[in-house]
Amino acid sequence: KSVVVVLPASLTFNSGAPEVSEGVGGCCRVRLKGENEWKTWAECQSFHVPGESSFEIACDEPYHYVCHFG
Repeated sequence: KSVVVVLPASLTFNSGAPEVSEGVGGCCRVRLKGENEWKTWAECQSFHVPGESSFEIACDEPYHYVCHFG
């Protein structure tokens, strides 16, 4: 597990292992590799990222999440 805080930014993260990102504060937009649409995620919501993939994340405010690997 890791605890992540993303300040206002647009970033791309690569994933080696599958992961579940569980929002604990704030709001963000996420676009998984191969998808065209952005999805909005807030606290108490989770998104899944396949292994050997990537995702883009955009935040207009600080966004806090716990990343569960494996």
